[in-house]
Amino acid sequence: MNELIKVTTNESDEQLVSGRELHEFLSVETPYRKWFPRMAGYGFEQGLDYTPDIFVHPRNNQETIDHAIKLDMAKEISMIQRSEKGKQARQYFLQVERAWNNPEMVVQRALQIQTRKVEALQIENAELKPKALFADSVSASHTSILVGDLAKLIKQNGVDIGAGRLFKRLRENGYLIKRKGTDWNMPTQKSMELGLFEVKETVVSHSDGHTSINKTPKVTGKGQIYFVDKFLNV
Repeated sequence: MNELIKVTTNESDEQLVSGRELHEFLSVETPYRKWFPRMAGYGFEQGLDYTPDIFVHPRNNQETIDHAIKLDMAKEISMIQRSEKGKQARQYFLQVERAWNNPEMVVQRALQIQTRKVEALQIENAELKPKALFADSVSASHTSILVGDLAKLIKQNGVDIGAGRLFKRLRENGYLIKRKGTDWNMPTQKSMELGLFEVKETVVSHSDGHTSINKTPKVTGKGQIYFVDKFLNV
């Protein structure tokens, strides 16, 4: 079958025709900008029977409106013209429709749709793989970890970052205290309320007999999931 007018398909597997291409084939003397609204006035609805399509025209480099119209609308418009060209276009669209509904074509389209679904799932699985790896690593660990170890986990999941840069990011984003002093790099009130950190206190005995308490921020299991997910979705 010779292609008189290009017929495309959309994501919903519906056949579409360019309004401008149909207008040109039908040799309509009325300008397209006036002709199409007149045709749409025969009871066709935007979004249901046709969709506006704006493109840059190669001749004048200006935005020009076209319309993607469904095959049923194209057939009716062709018939409305009451011309030999209109009759030819309508017969052509009927042939296209019959070929489209041929059992072999139906099976072929079903296979293509299934292939697209499989490809989409493969892409989705590839995107989820880093999260799955991280979930496995967290489930294997039931204890809180140091910020430096969190940096390693994030790096394993595809984000290149070290302990120093991670500390800086956590301070800049309000998770660790950035004010220099005894509380520097300690979890902020927000972090503690969210359950992202805990503070490990260690008693240190000195040679002169006195003792002191060393505080270390550690990332909880909830915090590990929170921060890795946040970095992967930046």
